[in-house]
Amino acid sequence: MLLFIFLIFTDILVPVIFARHFPMFRGKKFFALLLFHLILSLWIWVLLFKLISWNTFYDDPQHIWLDMCFRGMLAGVVFPRFLIILFHYTGRLIRIRKEGHSRGFTWTGIAMATVVFAVIAASTFHGRLNFITENVTIPIKGLKKDLDGLKIVQISDLHMSGFYHHSKAFQQVMERINSYKPDLILNTGDFISYGWREFDNNDTILAKAKSRYGNYAIMGNHDFGIYEPDYTEADKANNVLIMNNKIKASGYRVLNNENVILNIGQAKLGLAGVETHGRFPNVTHGNLPQAIKGLDSVDLRILLSHDPNHWDEAIKNKTNIEITLSGHTHGMQAGIMTRKFKWSPASRFYPHWAGLYSEKSQYLYVNRGLGVLAIPFRIWMPPEITLITLRSA
Repeated sequence: MLLFIFLIFTDILVPVIFARHFPMFRGKKFFALLLFHLILSLWIWVLLFKLISWNTFYDDPQHIWLDMCFRGMLAGVVFPRFLIILFHYTGRLIRIRKEGHSRGFTWTGIAMATVVFAVIAASTFHGRLNFITENVTIPIKGLKKDLDGLKIVQISDLHMSGFYHHSKAFQQVMERINSYKPDLILNTGDFISYGWREFDNNDTILAKAKSRYGNYAIMGNHDFGIYEPDYTEADKANNVLIMNNKIKASGYRVLNNENVILNIGQAKLGLAGVETHGRFPNVTHGNLPQAIKGLDSVDLRILLSHDPNHWDEAIKNKTNIEITLSGHTHGMQAGIMTRKFKWSPASRFYPHWAGLYSEKSQYLYVNRGLGVLAIPFRIWMPPEITLITLRSA
């Protein structure tokens, strides 16, 4: 009810403010502005009523898509409108004895609203589909000759309902991966956001990405169905079974607290994966000792662990795992990424939130993810394909 009132409140007050602030702004110009305002409002109300009237499965990809679009409209349209209202009526309070309003305050609100709208619009229609390939070289001391130059593609956090109307873009990502002719494709989890139905038919698209020595994946915390509000414990258990089958149908071998040893020439590569459960801050990790059991004699160990905080908690300086690959953070889908500087609010929760980190002879790489969660934008935090090349140090 409060949301209904708030939406009506913003729908009415913004045109009133414009009419008072731009008394000379009449005729066709004012009509065009009002029409634009009404189109955005209509879009918001249509999304809201579709969500309210939804009566089938919560994890249907169309439902998740509608929910993300509505949240995006709240952030990109309703919040800017609120800024205009806030600054305008603050200016009126300041000038209450003189009547009228502070034009400076209103202009400030309009300017801030315009910037927010433009940034979110650009980040929604371009930023979240602006897939960037990060080329990373990891130097390993004493690396066996047959592993020198090994090419690994890492992808993570697909949250596939975000590709509901962008299957072509998703397919192009797979084609780009194939163009790198990778030796391994490793996926560090969160194929979905809520439940298995989000997978839709994307297994056929994912299966198009091929590598020389196989594709391997782990389950992220979202893949266990813990965010689906209608799931019982039995539903969650069923979700895990279906997800394993869906991921396998996508061409991956799922590493559930287990490992596989790959013979690459005369070298042995140990590839392990652990499960990730729970919600922040109560995230728990699978059985690491079980996952790496039997890998002491291999030439190189790579661990797939969805949550990068696991590296600090249980891997770094505590195991002989040379490389850990993670995702999970998304770079919080907002921040600053340049060649010399990077920052994101994710750094408050994850000391290692994006890129390559090292401690002595151990490395952690955190992938920013391919998809989006909750809100369909990425503000200066582009989705990522990671191309890792191993080199002898």
